[in-house]
Amino acid sequence: MSFVESEERIALRKAVSELGAKYGTEYFVAKARSGEKTTELWEEAGKLGYLGVAVPEEYGGGGGGIGDLAAVCEELAAAGCPLLLMVVSPAICATVIARFGTSEQKSKWLPGFADGTLKMAFAITEPDAGSNAHQLKTHVRRVGDDWILKGTKTFISGIDEVDAVLVVAIQKTGPVLVVVPTNAEGFTWHQIEMDLLAPEKQFTLFFDDVRLPDDAVVGSPDQGLLQVFAGLNPERIMGASMATGSARLAISKAVTYAQQRQVWDNPIGSHQGLAHPLAKIHIEIELARLMTQKAAALYDAGRDKDAGEAANMAKYAAGEAIAAAVDQAIQTHGGNGLTSEFGLASMLGMSRLSRIAPVSREMVLNFVAQNSLKLPRSY
Repeated sequence: MSFVESEERIALRKAVSELGAKYGTEYFVAKARSGEKTTELWEEAGKLGYLGVAVPEEYGGGGGGIGDLAAVCEELAAAGCPLLLMVVSPAICATVIARFGTSEQKSKWLPGFADGTLKMAFAITEPDAGSNAHQLKTHVRRVGDDWILKGTKTFISGIDEVDAVLVVAIQKTGPVLVVVPTNAEGFTWHQIEMDLLAPEKQFTLFFDDVRLPDDAVVGSPDQGLLQVFAGLNPERIMGASMATGSARLAISKAVTYAQQRQVWDNPIGSHQGLAHPLAKIHIEIELARLMTQKAAALYDAGRDKDAGEAANMAKYAAGEAIAAAVDQAIQTHGGNGLTSEFGLASMLGMSRLSRIAPVSREMVLNFVAQNSLKLPRSY
């Protein structure tokens, strides 16, 4: 593993950064406040091949790895456009189908992921399960040549803008992943009202005996558990990348303000009371980025177990970094930090979310304690 990114990855970051700057924070916030979607940005990123950078070349993608897709996600976030569906559609769903889908399923779904014309949500969380995936109750059963899906999922992102949802369900032999079109009969949803400024909305899903064809189950029905874990590692890597990108943006705003704002004889950034916290957070962001890149490299190398440990650590570090970055950026700006003009208060909700989703920091610490340190389980 190299600690220096390839010239191709660096060039990709530069190109994506330029695309993100074309839209920027004002575009993203305006879309979120008006209830609109970031359709223009998504479509342009898709046409340029950025959303499909990790899709195999034979299906129209770039043939790269999760590290390349994470770089795209990070740079868009650093430009003020953190696209939540990037964490889900091209990262989780496309990865699972590319690794485990049948040849027919790959041909059906992957070209759409490659050019961004297809969006797919991911549904695992349930009202009574939360972090305990062993308590999932949404189930699927065979009826003739079809599958019948019944259950409820909650806190699922972007159902109102996707074509299908990849659902984790339970059958007799364990979990399976099922692709459910959003127009399937018996599939309904309800929007959850959130005080979170983001174009992507959150939903509770209801599957009332939804009848699905034989090929709705991804790959082999007995590989569901492997598929779930194959999807969760990219989710954590992408979540960490989106967080570090947003943290970079917050610190950049704070540094610019600290260089320009002068109350006495010198810019306020010359005072250690402001300079040291910003320097400390910059270090924490870079450490989180490094762990994220390590997790991506391990995943792309096929080392799923090692990638799982690194991805959880990256997610934890990035969540802490963005929370600290946004908080300190607001503090550096004083009252200006809470105005719309400086675009920091609108980042508060998402910065806090990074400590909760896609996995809470407490569950990450449980994972590290039990798996890395071999300490006994507490639950």
